[in-house]
Amino acid sequence: MGEAKRRAETGAPPRPRPKATKPKDTSPRIAPWLPLTQKQGEQFVQVTTKGAWIGIGALVLFWITVRFLGPALGWWTLADG
Repeated sequence: MGEAKRRAETGAPPRPRPKATKPKDTSPRIAPWLPLTQKQGEQFVQVTTKGAWIGIGALVLFWITVRFLGPALGWWTLADG
């Protein structure tokens, strides 16, 4: 016996339908032979820009640690001073 028939005979409500998936990206492709859309290209630029700023911030923190924090705490001495 099928699930729908069993539910109908027992008086159970119909099985809930699955939620709709996210809408398909309909933006045009960057190039016809490349499987990337313009929206995906913009998202890539946003992610890499954010990653670059995180890297710059990490580099600044590393430089401050090496140049000022380490010598001030006696972890090491600088060769130039």
